[in-house]
Amino acid sequence: MKLLVLLSRVPFPLEKGDKLRAYHLIARLAERHEVFLFCLSDVRADPEHIAHLQRFCARIEVVQIKRWRILLKLLTAVFTRLPVQVVYFHHRHAQRRIDKAIADFKPDHVLCQLVRTTEYVRRRYALPKTIDYMDTLSKGMERRTETAPWYLRPIFRMETRRLIRYENIMFDQFDHAVIISAQDRDYIYHPLRDRMAVVPNGVDTDHFTPQHVQPHYDLLFTGNMNYPPNIDSVLYLVQKVLPIVRQARPQASLLISGVDPTASVRDLARADPLITVTGWVKDIRGSYASARLFVAPMQIGTGLQNKLLEAMAMRIPCITSALANNAVGAPPGQAILIGETPEEYAALILRLLDDAAERARIAEQGYRFVREHFNWDRSARALEDLLLGRSPEDTRLP
Repeated sequence: MKLLVLLSRVPFPLEKGDKLRAYHLIARLAERHEVFLFCLSDVRADPEHIAHLQRFCARIEVVQIKRWRILLKLLTAVFTRLPVQVVYFHHRHAQRRIDKAIADFKPDHVLCQLVRTTEYVRRRYALPKTIDYMDTLSKGMERRTETAPWYLRPIFRMETRRLIRYENIMFDQFDHAVIISAQDRDYIYHPLRDRMAVVPNGVDTDHFTPQHVQPHYDLLFTGNMNYPPNIDSVLYLVQKVLPIVRQARPQASLLISGVDPTASVRDLARADPLITVTGWVKDIRGSYASARLFVAPMQIGTGLQNKLLEAMAMRIPCITSALANNAVGAPPGQAILIGETPEEYAALILRLLDDAAERARIAEQGYRFVREHFNWDRSARALEDLLLGRSPEDTRLP
């Protein structure tokens, strides 16, 4: 099969969730199919990153969208019913490049990741098309509205309505639809949403393996630190949970590790000598291995938290919210611990910090769970079956 994959980012390096998912699925599909990787990018692509992707992609094309083009296009967003993030990525010069790519490559199938990319192919071609929603962007925007400053809430509500409408339209205009979790599938408003294929992420258990080193920090949070749900989560942890923990453990330390920390995140380290913010790190495994506990009190957002899968694969005990674990499906109290209030999170943290045997028990159960249930090869086979016309069932075991 000749497969054209359309992404809104270059899927390497793997510092963001959509890149991670695209990279691992494409690399496995490319073992058996000819893949043309077509990427949009609002920054200049690093030649070394492209060279890395060329190891398995038959062809790669990257269209850089200049910031001035984006700003001009966003000025027109008020006059359209398209979601702002679709307008952000949709440009005429990129459309011409995609049209030429399709004419030259003559793909058997087109795979679009996120609704951000679908405008390029949804009405122009009769080719078989699949959309990987990944997660439900409309639900994520709806949750962000609840915590947004008052002056942004009307804009976020408008974007939520547009995304709901657009997600439903794309469901009808694509031959197949894929999503990352059953929870996210249930957030789609389309009446036929149960037909969507649930293809979860995996975790590279050859890469993320337990390391027998002495931890330097008590707590750890990782992720893309300019992503609003991650920012919200780490501020909640520092401002509401950590003060309660420090009533019993005044020297409790926290490592925040991840790309592009915002000023509000960097300020946490400036204000507290026991908090470290690393920014981007070359090997995130070192961050996981340096902490006793992984804590992700996610309050908003959608999708599957790869950070939890990676931490569990490295045998780090995890504490998170029911919202985050609903997509993971780990048994609460066995493979993972679930908090709801700051007091509950603090109590769970103190319980694990005070009990090495309990830390080891949760870590071992989490390790076994993630290795059994999350596998990139299995997810890629399910997606491949769908692209070839064989409808997959959920690829995660119950």
